[in-house]
Amino acid sequence: MTIKYIYLIAVVCLFSCKAQKEGHSPVGERLEHMELVDFDNHSNIAYYENTIITDNKSLRKYYSQINKTRKPGLPLPILDFSSEMAIIICLGEQNNVRKPVLSKLKESDQAITIAVELIAEEKEDKIGKQPITYPFYLYKMPLVDKAVVFQKIDN
Repeated sequence: MTIKYIYLIAVVCLFSCKAQKEGHSPVGERLEHMELVDFDNHSNIAYYENTIITDNKSLRKYYSQINKTRKPGLPLPILDFSSEMAIIICLGEQNNVRKPVLSKLKESDQAITIAVELIAEEKEDKIGKQPITYPFYLYKMPLVDKAVVFQKIDN
């Protein structure tokens, strides 16, 4: 009788242990050939937005917005817009550390729907006051001739 209880307690402890939990799995399919190119915690963009960029002029304009209060500023990434496109995700004002996880929800002949999940990063030390940041993420992926639709998912 006591061995059953010990076994039951051991099983419960194994399933409730944080060490057993795996990393976050995205809502949709993993996006193949997507690569994080640039990231920073200070974008000067106060609200959440996502943007597709398909030419160097638009990328330069976006980086001029990001670099307004920086001297010398972040360098402009080099992308081959003949075969790639850029996706910029600005998270807006953040009091805690969150990062976007991008995944493909669905794809049709006309459009690709990309989920943007905002996942809170767990920290060991709980600080009472968190600094305010305005993070942005720049991804590159192969150029597609379909409309790209974003769906924001807060966790």
